[in-house]
Formats: sequence, C-alpha cells, structure tokens
Amino acid sequence: MAMLWQISDLHFGTERPEVVSALETLIRSMPSELVVLSGDITQRAQRAQFQAARSFVDRLGVPATLIIPGNHDIPLFNLVGRLIDPYANHCRSFGPELEPVYDSQTLLVIGVNTTRRWRHVDGEVSARQRERVAQRLSRASEEQLCIVVTHQPVAVTSKEDITNLLHGHEAAIYDWSSAGADLILGGHIHLPFVLPLHKRFDNLLRHVWAAQAGTAVSSRIRRGANNSVNLIRTTGKLNKSRTAMIQRWDYNDATRRFGLKCTHSLLLSSRHLCNGANELPTSSND
Repeated sequence: MAMLWQISDLHFGTERPEVVSALETLIRSMPSELVVLSGDITQRAQRAQFQAARSFVDRLGVPATLIIPGNHDIPLFNLVGRLIDPYANHCRSFGPELEPVYDSQTLLVIGVNTTRRWRHVDGEVSARQRERVAQRLSRASEEQLCIVVTHQPVAVTSKEDITNLLHGHEAAIYDWSSAGADLILGGHIHLPFVLPLHKRFDNLLRHVWAAQAGTAVSSRIRRGANNSVNLIRTTGKLNKSRTAMIQRWDYNDATRRFGLKCTHSLLLSSRHLCNGANELPTSSND
C-alpha cells in the first residue's frame, strides 16, 4: 500500500508555532514513506526562513521527501538575486534538484518546477516539461500510484481563483492523463479540495484527479479554510479498478490538534488505458 502526506504553502516566516508542533505530532503518529512539499515553503525566500523549514522537515523523521519551489521561494525584493540565482537559498537547504522524482514499488511522484523568475505570482508549465513528465509516466508499473506535483493549480472551484491557474494547465492535463497520471497535486491558493478532472475536460482517456492542499502552518489562512494537509493512500481494487483515498486533516484551534475533516474515495483507471482503450470505470467521488 502506498501512503504519503501532501504539505503545501508552509510560508515559513509567517508560521504559527502551535500549528507547526501539531503537524509534527500528526505526521510522526501516522508515518508514511514520503512527504511532498508542494511549494511556497517560505514567505520571502530568505535564508533563515529556509533554514527553519529545513529544521521542520528534519524533525518529521520521514524516510523520503519530495520538495518543489513555489513563487514565494524566489526573491521578490532582491532583484539581483532573482535575476542571477533565484533558487540559491532553496538549493542551499534542500539540494539542487528543483524537479525531483520519487520512484518506489508503489509510488511514482514527479515534481514540476512551475515558478519563473519573470512571473511574481503566476506559474507555467512548458512543452518540454510536459513531455518529460509524460515520458516518465508512460514507464510506470500497474502497481504504482502515479502523481504529478505542481505548485499552481490545474483546476479551481471559484471564479476568483481563475487567474491563479497554471499557464499551460489544459495541455498538461491531457498529456499527463494519456501517459498514466492518477493525481495532480497543487497548492498556491490556500484552498483544499479534490476534483475529478475527467468530468471537467472532454475526451480524457483516463480518470485523473486534482488534489489541492491548504496552507499547512501559515497564518495566511483563507476564509473558511483553516490550516490543513492531505494524506493520500492506495486502497486496493474494486471491480478490477484501482482505488485510492485522500484524507484532509484540518487544524482545530480549540484542541490545538489536527483532526480528520473529510475523506475522498477515488476510482483510478488501469494502466492499460494508456495504450488506447477509451472505457472508463464508474466514479465514486467522495
């Protein structure tokens, strides 16, 4: 069984210490093989903020992490640093790989760096990135849950977030779905939700889901959405279809702990659909 935590938009520099402590307790109590940080690790890409984030990750004691930068993880006011070496502090704390891949018997997780030094907020995915991810997905095994991680969302639930959509998201969804993606994880908008992309985009060959995480520990909370993280795991097969589950865990200010908020049960397509079959299994969303 595959199991991982999705943590997004920590924004160290604006973190709530009591939430940081509660999140560490939660993850240590439910250990997984992987923790994914889907961008905006810091508030202003400062060295001290990255060091605080590095210390937090080390305290989790997890076997593996997959970490991509967000738009807040490149300098905003240091224009020289943004132009010459925008990822210097990120790489100093988390290593030089900005598009990491985690490959195990049960998981294939592919990180995509959607930040650009010429974009302050928006993100984009290039044709070369789409192709690289699709090629890697096409080599996955039937046993692997296939996940792509971007920072900016590939789908939104409200009109006010349309401007935050990842540039090139539609082409990416079609390419990655055809190649075998099961989930596309994102953050950026601090609003957690799970969406069936195969119901929003015509002629997708496979079931593919978008899973957004809220801000994990920051005080920059969106109205109606407290700090939250996602737990993702495979759950076996149902009527020959692969299945997975996403649990959303929200911080409770009264108890000062994270508690289970909701669970989404997902039906996933078989790998053979990547080879041209066009019949999808029946969905059991939520």
